[in-house]
Amino acid sequence: MKNFSTWLLTCFMVMYWIFRVMVTLMAQLKQEFIITPFNEIIEIILLFVVLLCLVLIVKRKMLGALIYLLAYGMYFGSDVITKMSTLIEDASQLGLAGYTGLIISLIGIIIPVSILLDLLADKNRKAHPKDKNTDWFYKNQDYDRKLDERADKNNYRTL
Repeated sequence: MKNFSTWLLTCFMVMYWIFRVMVTLMAQLKQEFIITPFNEIIEIILLFVVLLCLVLIVKRKMLGALIYLLAYGMYFGSDVITKMSTLIEDASQLGLAGYTGLIISLIGIIIPVSILLDLLADKNRKAHPKDKNTDWFYKNQDYDRKLDERADKNNYRTL
């Protein structure tokens, strides 16, 4: 996790997880909160799954990002689709609580997609790393020496 974007996405993931813990806790305590979970049992299971995915994502494993996207996509995806269709048909039916739930569900979809794209971009960086200490020599044609004058096939590159 060397990139600033990776740190930011992981922090957003943790903050959203803490928010979902608060939502579930308030629902279990029968307290009023901004939103209510769709299904409390699945929400609790999802919290533990996301905790496992957090560890895998910090270790830069693609499996963690895929499980995270799949779990949140299945949980929040149906809510986003129903609320968007309600919004398209008649916006007055949704209300303030519906808009709030839609935005929170959209955030629940955007964060896993962003993390997956960041991991995919990071895999490309790992496959083609840039090293400033050696690239000036190995990737520069000015310093490229093919053979010396004696033609004794001395190769100055060690790759």
